Amino acid sequence: MGKIAPAVSKGADVARPPLCYVVRMADNAELVALAQGAQLPNYRPPPFVLSEGEGCRVRDVEGNEYLDFSGGIAVLSVGHAHPKLVEAIAAQAGRLMHTSNLFYNDRAIELAHAITERTPFDKVYFANSGTEANEALLKLARHWHFQHGRKDKVELVAAEHSFHGRTMGALALTGQPKYHEGMGPMVGGVSHVPYDDLDALKAAVNERTAAVFLEPVQGEGGIVVPSDDYLRGARALCDEVGALLFFDEVQTGYGRTGTFLAREHSGVVPDGCALAKGMGGGFPIGGIAVREHVADGLPPGTHASTFGGNPLACAAGLAVLAIMDEEGLLENAKRMGERLGAGLEAIAASAPAAVEARGRGLLRGVRLSDAVDAREVYGRLRDEEKMLASIAGGTVLRLAPPLNVTEADVDEALERVGRLLRKVEA
Repeated sequence: MGKIAPAVSKGADVARPPLCYVVRMADNAELVALAQGAQLPNYRPPPFVLSEGEGCRVRDVEGNEYLDFSGGIAVLSVGHAHPKLVEAIAAQAGRLMHTSNLFYNDRAIELAHAITERTPFDKVYFANSGTEANEALLKLARHWHFQHGRKDKVELVAAEHSFHGRTMGALALTGQPKYHEGMGPMVGGVSHVPYDDLDALKAAVNERTAAVFLEPVQGEGGIVVPSDDYLRGARALCDEVGALLFFDEVQTGYGRTGTFLAREHSGVVPDGCALAKGMGGGFPIGGIAVREHVADGLPPGTHASTFGGNPLACAAGLAVLAIMDEEGLLENAKRMGERLGAGLEAIAASAPAAVEARGRGLLRGVRLSDAVDAREVYGRLRDEEKMLASIAGGTVLRLAPPLNVTEADVDEALERVGRLLRKVEA
């Protein structure tokens, strides 16, 4: 392997190879050192550098292969390097990449209609991420009431252990104090109640409540599936006091739970929802979809995004939907999700380190015993079994493979997870 050129002071007249050449020639250790020299240390990735992938397999710069069931944290809806997604992005990049929202663009119009045709929603706003989508919903909630003369309806209610993003508004909605530490003061007017507890929600919602924010399945909180009656009760409660109900479908939407949106399992229609993650299959895009009666909540001048809805991102979004339809990925997510869930239940019943299987569709997890260090298990799965996953809720090993995952991939993942967890001492 080549070696990283020694650092020199900026502006020094010293010849050295272009960085792109150095990166291509370096091994994992060299590249990790290079990353640590230039990137903020707010992440803690393992000591290897991924460079290519296909389907649900990825390889690092030294050629080591991993079975990827982390899915980019539920982002890779059609897997790595799907040829139709690659083709759509490349073609659009050569046609029109960016216009800003000073102008309409054809791809954004097509994608907005494609989303409204698949959902009970009537209008769409595009952003770049899930946290931006939730920020938009937060602003819409307050401004919609303000615009209609209800200036005292400003309070927001969210759930404990929820996750809505890292920007200050979305962070305030997030019901996990560990993310708030050192970031205060938080945006005011937000209260948190236990998830899947309708009585607690009733005690918190009142005439000053502008909106209730809920995840139809809590992802980062530990893959927690609520009762359908809870979500239905939340809808009735919001209607009773004139509050809006918003679902955060950033992680659960776009087929992740076996239906296009997770809200379909309960039949509840919220006033709006946040979308992102799986929308672009790995290309950054997010947005909100809302019903007609709240569409006037963000009139011109109240909210915007320079990059939101750019033609390149929307072309990726359209390609993902086309692939979903052509390859029957909703049905596949349902079938493979049931297969994965049943396998995880069997592991939970036989491995002392595992307590229970959780999830819906292809958003699955196995809760580990409190006597087990979840991060250690996560690391051993990666290093000993060459399989990538993630941790949710501190104790849940989360699996979120592509929606086009195969039976063979699922069975292989179950074999690797089961083999490791049966070795772990609880």
